[in-house]
Amino acid sequence: MTDRSRAPLEKFRTPAPLKLSALWASVMFCYVYGDYFGLYIPGKLAEVSAGRMGFGEVTPGKLILVAIMMAVPGLMIALSLLLPPGISRALNLLFGIGYTAIMLLTMSGGAPPFYLTLGAIEVVLTLAIVTYAWTWPRSKGGLANVDA
Repeated sequence: MTDRSRAPLEKFRTPAPLKLSALWASVMFCYVYGDYFGLYIPGKLAEVSAGRMGFGEVTPGKLILVAIMMAVPGLMIALSLLLPPGISRALNLLFGIGYTAIMLLTMSGGAPPFYLTLGAIEVVLTLAIVTYAWTWPRSKGGLANVDA
């Protein structure tokens, strides 16, 4: 063994926006797989074909609401990197808490085991989003470096 092989591995300091973006991407993968696996539940495709969702008959208004609800985490992947830190932090806190609550609500009421598994992972991920947004490091430059 060389001296280099015993040296500790270098620590990469991941910037807060990149952590948040990666967490939102992971959340989205869990959402997509949860919806995809749900299609394998016996009778599910028949319900979809008949125009029914988990919350009743499908209407254009309900589909718009679901589209917006699913678009927000997808947008947060980019917005976490692109928005000024103050705005990004606030949105990550707001949506992280909101989507944790949504997931906890949808996990109740006899959800299948695969959904509960993915839901538990999603809750951990969204709580990590809240934690990283809450503990976002402050600039060492003082007020001169304040960004919205």
